[in-house]
Amino acid sequence: MDLVTPAIGLVFWATICFGILLFILGKFAWKPILAAVDEREKSIESALSRAEAAKEEMARLTSENEDLLKQARAERDLILREAKQLKDHIISEAKETANVEGTRMIERARLEIDNQKALAMADVKNQVATLSINIAEKILRKQFEDQHKQDQLVADLLKEVKLK
Repeated sequence: MDLVTPAIGLVFWATICFGILLFILGKFAWKPILAAVDEREKSIESALSRAEAAKEEMARLTSENEDLLKQARAERDLILREAKQLKDHIISEAKETANVEGTRMIERARLEIDNQKALAMADVKNQVATLSINIAEKILRKQFEDQHKQDQLVADLLKEVKLK
């Protein structure tokens, strides 16, 4: 039972040893331990603040990326819209040019057909006239071979001619 109820001397020496131990620890150990704990606390706070700054930077970069993406989409839409308008404009110009050129070619062909038709008609008329003259010449030669037929023709013509 000595250990459960210690004697006064034991308590005295235990207290003195404890006091010396506290003094030695306070003088040599607690300052470096507290300094290490403070340093660790500061490094944790610094890491937390850097993490927070990194988080804010990531949020800012994400926002900027979204803005850039929106701008890129808007520019793409604008470029596509302009390209479509240009395509439509080129197609309409090509159609208009084709219509004008087609009309001009049709008119030119119509004039050429009319010219060829007029030339063909003139040629036909010349051939008919030549043929008619040849036929008339042959008929007249045949009729004037006989003197009696010539006299009768002159008489008939004179009957038809009336003097006024």
